[in-house]
Amino acid sequence: MSIYNPPTLEHLAMEALLWNDAIDFSDLEDLPTIFFPSLLKEAFSGRHTEILKAVVAAWPFPYLHVGSLLKTNDVEMMQAVLDGIDILLTQEVRPRRGKLQVLDLRDMHQDFRDVCARREYGGCSADKVYRKQVPVNLPSYEVRQHLKVITNLSLFFNLNEDQKCFLQWAQKRKDSLQLCCLKMKICVFPLEIIKEILNIFQPNYFEELEICTPEVLSFLHFFAYFLGQMRNLLKFHLNQIHFKDNVVDTVTEIKKYAGKFFSQFSELSHLQHLYMNGAYFANDNMKELSRCLKSSLDSLSITFCSLSMSDLKHMSRCQRLYQLKHLHFTSVVFSKSCFKSLHILLEHVSETLQSLQLEHCRMKDSQLKILLPALSKCSQLTSVNFYGNNFSSSVLKELLKCMANLNKLTVEYYPAPLECYDHLGHIVVERFSQLCPELMNILIAKRQPEIILFATATCPRCWKHCAYGTKTTLCLCWQ
Repeated sequence: MSIYNPPTLEHLAMEALLWNDAIDFSDLEDLPTIFFPSLLKEAFSGRHTEILKAVVAAWPFPYLHVGSLLKTNDVEMMQAVLDGIDILLTQEVRPRRGKLQVLDLRDMHQDFRDVCARREYGGCSADKVYRKQVPVNLPSYEVRQHLKVITNLSLFFNLNEDQKCFLQWAQKRKDSLQLCCLKMKICVFPLEIIKEILNIFQPNYFEELEICTPEVLSFLHFFAYFLGQMRNLLKFHLNQIHFKDNVVDTVTEIKKYAGKFFSQFSELSHLQHLYMNGAYFANDNMKELSRCLKSSLDSLSITFCSLSMSDLKHMSRCQRLYQLKHLHFTSVVFSKSCFKSLHILLEHVSETLQSLQLEHCRMKDSQLKILLPALSKCSQLTSVNFYGNNFSSSVLKELLKCMANLNKLTVEYYPAPLECYDHLGHIVVERFSQLCPELMNILIAKRQPEIILFATATCPRCWKHCAYGTKTTLCLCWQ
């Protein structure tokens, strides 16, 4: 015998609302607030754009998170949400129960019910200003001034349709709403478009910014103005993805634009993570950066450039780098005389450094030997990467004896010793298979390695490398 479960009043009310194509936000004035989260979710799942507009306009809580419900490239639903905000803004008097202060478009991968009607604004950390309460029955112009729209943006090569929809809407309202982008990543866009996008958002709300562009110097020329206003920036990544063959930048131009850019770091009192690459970083610009840093960095990553003795000397004297947890150099060409300064820097960070990367830096035996006493003091290290350097077996053994005493190490990457190659630079498999276990035994005598690899240079034919961890894995040419 089946049991009939009659629909609840909430379900019946929801059904009636969802099928009312002529609904207005005022029709929701007397709806119990407990219904709103479910109604919002049903409006998204059933693609009821009119009810979605009304729910957004009549939202009875201070905070509305829709990022987890919006699907990528769903222009129709994005437009419905924005239309709901427009309805709210065009009312002469704020809706009786409308309390919306923050519209959050970020996809935070959290349960919808945990965030959609949150009464506090946790997770929006820039300036901690979201907690300010807005008086009821404000005129429309004051509603605009108080309402914040928060988003994260990842823009790669071309704008998605929903991104176009949002940015066009935001550009028209940038003078009346508080438009806040906490995390932004822009990859290979014309500089004029990057400038337009940055102009939309209030700069003091940026927390993370990543720019990938082939036109770094031109970017630095106009971006210095924006950077100086991003006073809450925590993480900054500037990536020069390639060099333009038809443009030759003089040393004078590089110093001029890069110097102006680095001078703006004096305004970034919260910066913790800095990632930079490209030729613009060279030419003794570390002096200006070291002078202007106002916060102690947690992470510093420098790639694809040359660093002079002067650069490393200023780094070793910069107290803002003495609390580093992560120091990464990748494809950096060090001048021969700079390793004493690098040794001094490593000594200064020995009590805090957790990951060290000296990858593809063309280091030689004599240079590594200078660093060994400082490396032995880095007791907090959990990860090291020495791939792509030119070390002999004897000096690698010295390095491994040093690393064997660091009990917190869990991830270790070392280059195969020079003895594994013939005079033409080709791998000699027999030597590789013999020497790597010998090197591994140095570590095993002191502790049990967790993740560890010894790897050769990349094979020029198959673009793979030979590696040794618990066993030997050969490149495709030897399989």
